[in-house]
Amino acid sequence: MINFSIKILVCVFTLPSLQSAAQPHPNNTSKGHYHGVPTQAKAQQILPGAYQTKQYFPLLKGKRVAVFANHTATVGITHLVDTLQKAGIKITKIFGPEHGFRGTADAGEKVDNFVDQRTDIPVISLYGKKKKPSAEDLADVDVMLFDIQDVGVRFYTFISSLQDYMESAMEHHKQLIILDRPNPNGFYIDGPVLDTTFKSFVGMQPIPVVYGMTIGEYALFLLGEGLLGKNESNHLDIKVIKCLNYTHQSRYHLKEKPSPNLPDDGSIGWYPSTCFFEGTVLSEGRGTEKPFQIFGHPSLPDTLFSFTPISTAGAKNPKLLNQKCYGWNVSLPLNHNKTNQNQLQLKWLLQAYQMFPDKSNFFLKAKKENLQPTDYFFNKLAGNSILMQQIIAGKSEQEIRESWQPKLNEFKAKRKKYLLYAD
Repeated sequence: MINFSIKILVCVFTLPSLQSAAQPHPNNTSKGHYHGVPTQAKAQQILPGAYQTKQYFPLLKGKRVAVFANHTATVGITHLVDTLQKAGIKITKIFGPEHGFRGTADAGEKVDNFVDQRTDIPVISLYGKKKKPSAEDLADVDVMLFDIQDVGVRFYTFISSLQDYMESAMEHHKQLIILDRPNPNGFYIDGPVLDTTFKSFVGMQPIPVVYGMTIGEYALFLLGEGLLGKNESNHLDIKVIKCLNYTHQSRYHLKEKPSPNLPDDGSIGWYPSTCFFEGTVLSEGRGTEKPFQIFGHPSLPDTLFSFTPISTAGAKNPKLLNQKCYGWNVSLPLNHNKTNQNQLQLKWLLQAYQMFPDKSNFFLKAKKENLQPTDYFFNKLAGNSILMQQIIAGKSEQEIRESWQPKLNEFKAKRKKYLLYAD
């Protein structure tokens, strides 16, 4: 059984210097299905844990601090690293995740170490040659800080990076402080629960695709369920700095795009449903203005919506580059889709398979003989081989969804133990 100590901290005020920087984003009043502040408390602004400086600054004063962050780690309009340095806190190094510390690298692109020009602090990539900080990396570190905006989807790799970072803190006996941030998809739970046979960096734990927890809650879940790597002490000193005015029914608008191909609320909202196309030969919309809201293939009927992926920042070589594709556009307001947004949507995936002429090559697979179920990237995204089999067998969306329910119910019962916010 994992032995750990937890402190949950929340502040009910902000520093005066931050109040002007923390005003509601103008898009919070825009129309659409993923914009806005909590409907039950529009006057109360949601503030991430990083804003609660009076709670965690005293924990860092006089300490040597390592920061695991990217461009989303901000306090108002100022990056967390700059905020800490201005407060006189000593940062010995920065760790960066997928897409890099500045958030500009392509998905899956390996990132090298470098020295940040603005701060002169060494940046060590945890999405290149290694995934975890080593003993050497942490030799001059007293406290490990984590602040990255997540989107609440199992195959979004920041929660895998979080797990590795936590395991490193445990192994090397370092205090860990997590600055929590709201989950823009935190208001529902859905999708198949991962079978650990299909464990990978796009899915490391038996959780559903949409798991309904903030990054801080998920950290407590990993600890409490004993899902971290074993070490001789089985002890982790962890503190979670809570968000202010957030609940799981909040609709939270991100001021910064969390990664290059999630540029707006629409892409973030559709991502849990349409990222499955990454495991197929279809374009998932990278190289367009609406990634994960536009998807298709040249072989589909030309009567469908058409688009052409091009090379863009964050998608230098997208799937089906410069090829005219036919498929679907589910973005708003171009397509005022009335689909229920409180659950995953599989209908386009099912339709695409049914309409695709060469079904034997619909799912991407490793180039090898004697293929195993784990050799299909789609199965790693799904967390099992069952979903692919159901699609091939022509199962309806309702039948597929019903097959998820027993494991979903088990997960929901576990999840409740670790919630920090009203559900």
